[in-house]
Amino acid sequence: MKKILGASIGSCVHVAGIINFLNIASKLGYNTKYIGSAIDIERLDKAIKDFKPEIVGVSYRLSPESSEELFRDLQNRIIYLNKDISFIIGTTASVADFLKEKKLLDKFDIVFTGGESTEYVEKYLKGKKSEGIIGKKLPQKLIERISFKSPYPLLRHHFGRPTMKETIDGIRKISESGLLDVVSIGPDQNAQEFFFNPEKMDRQQDGAGGVPVRSEADLASLYAASRTGNYPLMRCYSGTNDVLKFAEILLKNINNAWCAIPLCWYNEIDNRSQRGLETAIRENQQVMAWHGKKGVPVEVNESHHWSLRYSSDSIAVAAAYLAAYNAKKMGVNHYVSQYMFNTPPETSFIMDLAKMLAKVEMIESLHDDDFHTYRETRTGLYSMPADFNEGKGQLASSTMLQMQLSPSIVHVVAYCESSYAAKPEDIIESCGIVHKVIENCIYGIPDMKIDINVSARKNTLINDAGLILKKIKDLDSDKKYEDPLSEPAIIAESIKRGILDAPHLAGVKAACGKLKTMFFDGACLAVDDCANMISEEERLEKIS
Repeated sequence: MKKILGASIGSCVHVAGIINFLNIASKLGYNTKYIGSAIDIERLDKAIKDFKPEIVGVSYRLSPESSEELFRDLQNRIIYLNKDISFIIGTTASVADFLKEKKLLDKFDIVFTGGESTEYVEKYLKGKKSEGIIGKKLPQKLIERISFKSPYPLLRHHFGRPTMKETIDGIRKISESGLLDVVSIGPDQNAQEFFFNPEKMDRQQDGAGGVPVRSEADLASLYAASRTGNYPLMRCYSGTNDVLKFAEILLKNINNAWCAIPLCWYNEIDNRSQRGLETAIRENQQVMAWHGKKGVPVEVNESHHWSLRYSSDSIAVAAAYLAAYNAKKMGVNHYVSQYMFNTPPETSFIMDLAKMLAKVEMIESLHDDDFHTYRETRTGLYSMPADFNEGKGQLASSTMLQMQLSPSIVHVVAYCESSYAAKPEDIIESCGIVHKVIENCIYGIPDMKIDINVSARKNTLINDAGLILKKIKDLDSDKKYEDPLSEPAIIAESIKRGILDAPHLAGVKAACGKLKTMFFDGACLAVDDCANMISEEERLEKIS
């Protein structure tokens, strides 16, 4: 067990900061000792010799002018003679600036000036505790990074500006901020659809919706820009054509932290490519299986695609389970389950939490020795108001609700995203907002999950989702398939018949598109042609 010795030195009698620091260290497994306030150099030296700590933390929060002689004495009599010890200081910004000017902080490992978050302090202490294992870089694999940062979730944000140069410069700036753990590259639609067939690209659309990645070298340049600061993980949207080939390119060039692939999308039903529905489902499953064999985590971003198109909450829950079920069936061991809150934006917080808890319960019922899930939450993009002040409020309040799920990853959506794709400064500011909300919640927050309305709605949704999944299974009336819930033909048929359906799929040839939904008390429910609420059982009975 590593030892930390703490003291308020000189004439300083301020103890709150150093005591708080030592308390954090104790929770992380350090053996700590505080020797008091107004400690002179001789007493500090004796305590170091007696306790033999690996880290010495000193606190000094008086005037800058009175600090020079004290710290020069500390440097000459203690720091220079104890090169195997890490020295840290907690002080005011004015004292820190003064001592830096006098070259009296050069030998200190880190300087705390009071504005640091608890997470920042913990990150430093964990790094010191793990020296010799991870070096100066944070873990570069998702599961290890989640474990390292716990109990704080990783922060992720999409980033992709209209030019390569702007995106490269932005990734470097974001990485150096140390605030973001995962940079998700957002390539433009040309790259996603025609990376391997550039002759088919509409050049007028270059940079539309993301960065115009055109080669492996471009991806390598983006990755190289992230090799600074806190060395964030990187991942990228999957392509919408040649999805397996693109997955190979991403893993090779950006060490893709995890794969994100839909089950039923990026094809003829959403016009993201010209792939047929059944073909796309089969190809998407192949991508899951390929990553599963390589031990790369997989996210199946399925459920929120239905909610984005105003499908009922019940269908969204069933789709969440179906996605995880298929990932498990394809041999995925580590599954990232994304929970997009505020989608559709008319959803109330009560109904939103209930919907997500229903998804969690159903997805995590699949857990066994070979299949484990990691919760990733995010704010719904369409819920962001155009007014930036309101956007910041939405980001903070949504994050607070998300923390009820104790996520391993929080996908931050910048407060400006309703107006333009976030720039580095927007992402850094948004991460700062989210950081503070998370810190407050981890410190202690009431349990909203036990609210009677939340519990009742969650149970209803689980029951509804079970009816939907049974209806999908029943499509295989001849028992032709070993497992209808993972059979592309059955899943495609469930969409064509309207078992899985959404109002925004009206007019789509490969889908039904007849579902109508409305909001009642903040929940998105199926309705009949007269706008009367109908139960999921009634809706499914009408589907032949």
